[in-house]
Amino acid sequence: MAVDYELAGDLKIGQVGIANLRIRSLDVPRLVEEMRGRVQRAPKLFARAAVVLDFGGLTQAPDVDTARQLIDGLRDAGVLPVALAYGTSEIERLSEQLGLPLLAKFRASYERAGDAEPVEAPAPKPRAKPEPARAEPAPTTPAQQAPTAPGLIHSTPVRSGQQVYAANRDLSVLANIGAGAEVMADGSIHIYGPLRGRALAGAQGWGQARIFCREFHAELVAIAGHYKVLEDIPKELRGKAVQIWLDGEELKIAALD
Repeated sequence: MAVDYELAGDLKIGQVGIANLRIRSLDVPRLVEEMRGRVQRAPKLFARAAVVLDFGGLTQAPDVDTARQLIDGLRDAGVLPVALAYGTSEIERLSEQLGLPLLAKFRASYERAGDAEPVEAPAPKPRAKPEPARAEPAPTTPAQQAPTAPGLIHSTPVRSGQQVYAANRDLSVLANIGAGAEVMADGSIHIYGPLRGRALAGAQGWGQARIFCREFHAELVAIAGHYKVLEDIPKELRGKAVQIWLDGEELKIAALD
């Protein structure tokens, strides 16, 4: 079942594959649990991933004790905070207190990607988790088995800061996916509107998953943990209808005829 809500932290991938966690709400337990969920759903992509902490979305920088609590929590969740994104003089002092470097170039790249206007979303409501689909035993590990549950259809736009996840199934999105939004599926993903955010297929490691997109402007695409960011994608494919698949260990992107 889809989970669609405003996140406390927006996760993006920069030019060198370093994740940027822009803090929108300084709720440490919530940020840690969100990251733990990402790692559990896509361990090949996020487990022990280097993360830059970006406090630019807050009205003021956190104190050093709160920042240390967040760093320790994120490490416990499975990622490795390695730096702070540059910002105010307070951020610079905080980086010195924490013993972490500032990455100015990364933040500049993040801002060029363009954040969508903030969207107010209702608080997440508990939803019943569907029972896992039964599958015949196979010689592959469970994380590599093909999803067998009926596909999930999402018909409304996915806005900045929102996430849609199709567990144990394919995902079809009938509307646009905005910058800063994320769609994820254990199976394949079909996108019938513009893709400006992130799309992650085969999230549990199924390498036969594919991504089909009618209008391609993605910040990041990934299949079974193998990903490309916008800077890695040929310019002639941007705005085109494409399909994305894995060929061995290489992520391939080609225009659809």
